[in-house]
Amino acid sequence: MSVFGQGSTANDEGTSIVTRLSRAVSDSGISKATKRVGKDAAHASKKLLKSTGKAAWLAGTTFLILVVPLIIEMDREQQFNELELQQQNLLGSRPPK
Repeated sequence: MSVFGQGSTANDEGTSIVTRLSRAVSDSGISKATKRVGKDAAHASKKLLKSTGKAAWLAGTTFLILVVPLIIEMDREQQFNELELQQQNLLGSRPPK
């Protein structure tokens, strides 16, 4: 008689109880479903991580191309305004309000 009371087979007679039990558990539907769910979760995680990386790259390059030149230009404008103000102060005229 096997572990689960289903009768012994020719293959089960030479194997240990632990081997038969582990084989029965690994061949069960719950085990197969658990493995399938684990594989599906790993696949979904991999796709999410890949798409997140793509989105981060897109956001980073967009920032470099569009925002950094704007920041540089705003800084130049501020420096130019400060220089203009200094020149007006040196010449003795009033700064514009």
